[in-house]
Amino acid sequence: MDAFTRFTNQTQGRDRLFFRLGNVVHAIQATEQSIHATDLVPRLCLTLANLNRVIYFICDTILWVRSVGLTSGINKEKWRTRAAHHYCFSLLLSLVRDLYEISLQMKRVTRDRAKKEKSASQDPLGYSVADEETEWLQSFLLLLFRSLKQHPPLLLDTVKNLCDILNPLDQLGIYKSNPGIIGLGGLVSSIAGMITVAYPQMKLKTR
Repeated sequence: MDAFTRFTNQTQGRDRLFFRLGNVVHAIQATEQSIHATDLVPRLCLTLANLNRVIYFICDTILWVRSVGLTSGINKEKWRTRAAHHYCFSLLLSLVRDLYEISLQMKRVTRDRAKKEKSASQDPLGYSVADEETEWLQSFLLLLFRSLKQHPPLLLDTVKNLCDILNPLDQLGIYKSNPGIIGLGGLVSSIAGMITVAYPQMKLKTR
């Protein structure tokens, strides 16, 4: 207790502690907000994802307390693995939400395109892309590209989550990546995060 008191009396240590506890508070607030989402799938995915983020930040804070020497009775590897698990679960659930939103967006694009092609078919000079979409995979990728192109916040959120998940997958030994790939993923994720901060309209909204 004396060590903790001395530590919190130091400005730098106190600020770092409150910054980490602030992450926990923000994750709890995000959980409360996601509970009120109108669509069932995003509500479940985001609520569970945010709950896992809360646990992840708690684990991260415990690891930090251990790293600064406030206590020595903490199993570092155990808590690091636990933190990686919850971070991975959070990102997987966020990606499920992204995939759900992508599927809805693809349905909208398909529906809108069908209306345009139906209208164009009445014109003898109308153009159809049926020939260029003969292959299923090509057709799917083209539709995916058009869907994400029309919804930049969804593209940004998906890319960020895919980049973020590389690190916990590597830590847990599920999918090994070299440090260069993980570093690049972290850089792309950071850029995506800065874009959403600079341009709030680029943040994927919860419906």
